Amino acid sequence: MSIAKIPVAMTIAGSDSGGGAGIQADLRTFAFHKVHGTCAITCITAQNTLGVERVDALPPEAVVAQMEAVVKDIGVQATKTGMLLNQEIIAAVAAQVQALQLVNLVVDPVMVSRTGAQLIDDDAIATLKTALIPHATVLTPNRYEAQMLSNLEIQTLEDMQTAAQRIYQLGAKAVLVKGGGLQGDRRSVDVWFGGQQLETLTAETVDTSNTHGTGCTLSAAIAANLALGHEPLTATRRAKAYVTEALKYALAIGQGQGPVGHFFPLLVNSQWSA
Repeated sequence: MSIAKIPVAMTIAGSDSGGGAGIQADLRTFAFHKVHGTCAITCITAQNTLGVERVDALPPEAVVAQMEAVVKDIGVQATKTGMLLNQEIIAAVAAQVQALQLVNLVVDPVMVSRTGAQLIDDDAIATLKTALIPHATVLTPNRYEAQMLSNLEIQTLEDMQTAAQRIYQLGAKAVLVKGGGLQGDRRSVDVWFGGQQLETLTAETVDTSNTHGTGCTLSAAIAANLALGHEPLTATRRAKAYVTEALKYALAIGQGQGPVGHFFPLLVNSQWSA
C-alpha cells in the first residue's frame, strides 16, 4: 500500500511562552490542517496573557541554520513569516527565501500591533518592504500595518480596498488587508487584492475578548492550505473560516487576553465548551 507524502509547512517566527501566538500558534494551526509543521525561531519572548515582559533575538546565523536544516532534508511546500524582530534577521531570511527557492510564502509583516504600537524600527520596516515583501505569495497586514505600507489612513471599507491596491505595488502576488482593527461588524471584514481580483471577504463576527494570536493563526492557516495545494484566494477563504471557528472556542485562560481555540474540534461538547 502506497502512502501519500504528508505536506510540510515552515514557520519563521518568534516563540510565545504563553502559547497563544507565534511559533506555538503556527504549529498547532498546521497540525489542525494535517500538515507537518517545521520552524525557524527568530526570537524568544517572555510573555503571558497580560503582555510581553522580555524579548531576546537569536543571531541571524541561527535563524538561517534552522531554515537550511529543514529544507535540505525535509523540504517544505509553504512557508510563513511572523515576528522577524530586526533588520538583520529580516535581511537574512529574505536572502534565504531566494537561496532556498521557497515557494508559497505568506508574510505576516508584524510591524504594528492591533492596538497601533510599532513593534520594529524604521530600518527593519524598510528592509521588510524592499527585501522580503516582493517574494510574498500572500501579504497579510492588519489595519495599522496597511496604513503604514500604503501611506493612507484607513477608516472605511473603501479605504481598505484602496490600501490593498497600493500595497500590491510593493511586489507581493496578493495582499489581504485585515479589518480587525476597525469597529463593529467591520472587524470581520478583510479585503483581498491579487492584481486583477478585488474581493471583500466577510465572516461572522465573534464576540470575545480572547483574540490573542489571531494574526499568526490566520497567516499560518493560509500557509497550511497552500501546502495542501489550494490556490491563494481559496487558501485565504479557508483560513478565515478556520479562524472564525477558533474564535468561537477561544480560551479564557490567564488574567488578560486569552488565545483562540486552535484545537476547537476537541472542545466541542467537552467540559470546557463555551
